[in-house]
Amino acid sequence: MTVKEFRLPDVGEGVAEGELVSWLVAPGDRVEEDQPVAEVETDKALVEVPSSYDGVVEELFVEEGEVVPVGDVIISFRVGGADGASADAESGDTKPTDAEPDDSEPTSVEAESGSPSRRTFAPPSVRRLARELGVDLSAVDGSGPGGRVDERDVREHADAEGSDPDEDDATDPKPVEMDTGDRKSAVSKRGSAEGAGATTAAEPGSGPEPAGRDRTLSTPATRKLANDLGVDLDDVPTDETREGEAFVAEEHVRAYAEASARPDDEAAPPAGEGGSGVETEPTPADPATDAPGETIPYRGVRRTIGERMEQSKFTAPHVTHHDTAEVDALVAARERLKPRAAEVGVKLTYLPFVMKAVLAGLREYPILNSELREEAEEIVLKDEYHFGVAVATDAGLMVPVIEDVDEKGLFELAAEVSDLASRARDRSLAPEELRGSTFTLTNFGAIGGEYATPIINYPETAVLGLGAVEKRPVVRERSGDGTGHEVVPASTLPLSLSIDHRVVDGAVAAEFANVVMDHLEEPLLLLNE
Repeated sequence: MTVKEFRLPDVGEGVAEGELVSWLVAPGDRVEEDQPVAEVETDKALVEVPSSYDGVVEELFVEEGEVVPVGDVIISFRVGGADGASADAESGDTKPTDAEPDDSEPTSVEAESGSPSRRTFAPPSVRRLARELGVDLSAVDGSGPGGRVDERDVREHADAEGSDPDEDDATDPKPVEMDTGDRKSAVSKRGSAEGAGATTAAEPGSGPEPAGRDRTLSTPATRKLANDLGVDLDDVPTDETREGEAFVAEEHVRAYAEASARPDDEAAPPAGEGGSGVETEPTPADPATDAPGETIPYRGVRRTIGERMEQSKFTAPHVTHHDTAEVDALVAARERLKPRAAEVGVKLTYLPFVMKAVLAGLREYPILNSELREEAEEIVLKDEYHFGVAVATDAGLMVPVIEDVDEKGLFELAAEVSDLASRARDRSLAPEELRGSTFTLTNFGAIGGEYATPIINYPETAVLGLGAVEKRPVVRERSGDGTGHEVVPASTLPLSLSIDHRVVDGAVAAEFANVVMDHLEEPLLLLNE
């Protein structure tokens, strides 16, 4: 038997340290290679750190909440002998892990049976499923390229061996159980009160009907939130799926917990509804998590956001242009298209229309789709249209990027915005999905408000803020004889355009806003975009 030390690997490009958010194992636990042992938050993402060894946890060297430099020892394992399998790594060496585990890149292990030269290729999610179903991956015939084993292969093998607990539904896709099972956080294993009640479901009649699924996909942050709120993820209603399997995000957990605490006559609105904003997917962070008198660490994603905001504000002289579009025709057009979008599984918000209107404005005034390179003393006019969409998350503001807006239709944009915003909130975005934007949109109207002075997503030169779409009084010429004016209610969309005044003149900003408003007020013009 040998004790192997495991050091915090490089969990992302340019990352020097990470906060150990939670342990997923405790001393004495048996682990397998590639099994997640800890959750670590960096300034880029929340990631699961997998073990490099098969063995037994010997000691945890870092407390939850502690910031650890890359390369420091965080855990040790007993490997080899009677207590663990032999290690396949050199002593002291660790395997690098990506900032976001990519299930599309399979790993491989030597088969434990059959020909010694045979290797089994499978991504981490498939390995987890195999462990949960008690399936030996080396005995599974992979149907993918090069013999790659996928989840269907594992389930079919489990069904054939009689190891699937739901034999009557063996032909149905079954989601991977990420939130229950033998693997628990170290806090739960130590018998804490929070862990003891972590899977308590809501009382009947006290809220929405539980979904009662057998398994549910979720992220580590969502599982932790569910434990904190005493929610069973299998009971949380959701319409979202990942690869055809039920997926629960943090906002679903909060909505379910809040609804469960209400009397029956105070049911929560459906997910994604409520409010009269532009209805983009971004939602505010939960203020209830911050208690008066509490000290909140300024690090990780929050510190990165602060540094970038400071850089933008103190580098680019900001000027904000405000205007309001009358969007009765846009509201009517969206209502006509919503049923068609629903038929293909898309929730159509106003944001795709706004993106197409902005695209028209940028084509006419490309200076707003630019970057100032001070050292080279040049302004680069971008020839691609990659739009960042600001998303409020518990960790702070994140800006996933919708690429090639000029090449996509309304429904495609709506689906992509929904997907990226959801994954921004559950911290499962890949780093490259947060880079490369040429123009940014932020929707503060979704949480209330008309106008703001948004900060530019540096090094871009402009950002457009959207207020809430609401009925407001407007003055129009009286119909008929044209002898006067009248005040009438109309659907309006307030716009707040911040520009880098070194690059964009105020007059150009106003002309750009006029083009955007023209396309929002007459949606048929969007057919050209």
